[in-house]
Amino acid sequence: METTPTPALVTRRGAQPLPRLALWLLCAAYLLPGVFGRDPWRNADLTSFGLMAAMADGRSPWTSPMLGGVAVDSALLPHWIGAAAIAALGPIVGAPLAARLPFVFLLGLTLALTWYATYHLARTEAAQPVAFAFGGEADPVDYARAIADAALLALIACLGLLQLGHETTPELVQLTAVAVQLWALAAAPFRPRTARAVLLVALPLLAASGAPAMAVAMGIGGVLVCRGSSYPTVRESARWLGAGTVAAAGIGVLAGTWRWRVPSAVDEGTLWSIVRQLAWFLWPAWPLALWTLWRWRRHLMHRHVSVPLVIAGVALTANLVMLGADRALLLGLPALAILAAFALPTLRRGAAAAIDWFSVCFFSVCAIAIWVIYVSLQTGVPAKPAANVARLAPAFMPTLRPVDLLAALLATLAWLWLVRWRTGRHREAVWKSLVLPAAGVALSWLLLMTLWRPLLDHARSARPWVEALQPLVGAQPECVSAPDVPPALVAALEVHGPWRVRAGAAASSGAPCPVLLQWRRAVPKGAPPTPPGPGWTLVGRASRPTDRNEITWVWRRSGPRR
Repeated sequence: METTPTPALVTRRGAQPLPRLALWLLCAAYLLPGVFGRDPWRNADLTSFGLMAAMADGRSPWTSPMLGGVAVDSALLPHWIGAAAIAALGPIVGAPLAARLPFVFLLGLTLALTWYATYHLARTEAAQPVAFAFGGEADPVDYARAIADAALLALIACLGLLQLGHETTPELVQLTAVAVQLWALAAAPFRPRTARAVLLVALPLLAASGAPAMAVAMGIGGVLVCRGSSYPTVRESARWLGAGTVAAAGIGVLAGTWRWRVPSAVDEGTLWSIVRQLAWFLWPAWPLALWTLWRWRRHLMHRHVSVPLVIAGVALTANLVMLGADRALLLGLPALAILAAFALPTLRRGAAAAIDWFSVCFFSVCAIAIWVIYVSLQTGVPAKPAANVARLAPAFMPTLRPVDLLAALLATLAWLWLVRWRTGRHREAVWKSLVLPAAGVALSWLLLMTLWRPLLDHARSARPWVEALQPLVGAQPECVSAPDVPPALVAALEVHGPWRVRAGAAASSGAPCPVLLQWRRAVPKGAPPTPPGPGWTLVGRASRPTDRNEITWVWRRSGPRR
């Protein structure tokens, strides 16, 4: 392959690593908030947790996940992980926390694998910066570490990872599998035996987690990249990756994870929504990744660009084909973060300053808004934010939690120090432009999961809805029929309620239940419900405090069915 000068110019001072303690604290501030002290949130998070809890409690077979007696189309492996954690740790720490712990570990593993994949890619000769005539250029290993630090910061800064990465859903297992494949492809020239073994596992893991089509597409793209490599060990790895791709297709068939998820209808509004989704979901990595493709356009076939480009391209294609499926787009974030990191050695000073100023302004405003609303809820001053919360989230009672308040204060002080540090020193570090975006995302998430956690739990948990149903349903009927209740709310009934639920087609099988739930969305105010049939008496209605468009009517059988 013809070698051309690289566009990267990095001095020895520019390749200084990010202090390890600061990096560890940033990762902890990103990973740990939201793990403790909250319920599973609607919709996918609650549905997945309901399936895991049903398996662990024996209400669902492990080979066919069920909610309310109805089989749910979902991958087995991620739910086995959560169910096993609930069975082992649930009696000690509670089921929600027990199910969440392995997925927090998977998110941390994804961050680590992204760092090491970038490190190996940056060590290749084609990725190294230009050597200066009189010396002073970055050491190859130091440069690789600095670029890896930048990729980790870019991944943390991606807005799309913030919520989906902290859920207990199969997509987090898929994300980890993609990061595993990225590491194996990147490490193939340096650790060939380990990389080949991992390549046999990564794509089957992705297929078993519910994404066999993306696994096969990434496998085919990876084989093409390996076959075109100048490293003999990488070309040899193509056979192993091909075997992993075939195994992924077979596992997809055996596990029943092949599904047609392509919508048939598309219109101008859908296309515009996809564009908006790409703009915010991939921020701030996407403009940097585009800059990488431009500045490194003569090096697109080199592995530090081609490897992440193939993975990101498959994810973007799947998102477009599925008309804006954000969970497909999620799988491309590690690769996109790697591409963004390679933009930094070529970034102009004005662009770096613009990123810094935008991050300072945007995240400082977000932090101020969170603090103002929190202070208003606790003290009543200013009065308008508290009044707006009372209108949007009725029945919410604010509580003062000293531990959360202390964590929020420390995080805010750390942000102020970081802004001052960034503007005063370390201006030559190659990763400098991504420190403030990553820290701003971590700050906002930590503040939300401390100061606003009770409010968000009240708004996004289904527990208040179940509590509103309890006086109407009664303490312990024989069973509750919920034929048209969505899967997430069926999971809420099983998790938060003391009842045995029959959902979907299972509601009409066996002996009739004495209580029936009739769920409707966007019911006009005052519109009477349609009786389910003769012999039913309307007991009342309930809804979530923060969603008045969903109404649940409770019926009780008053006589034999005719």
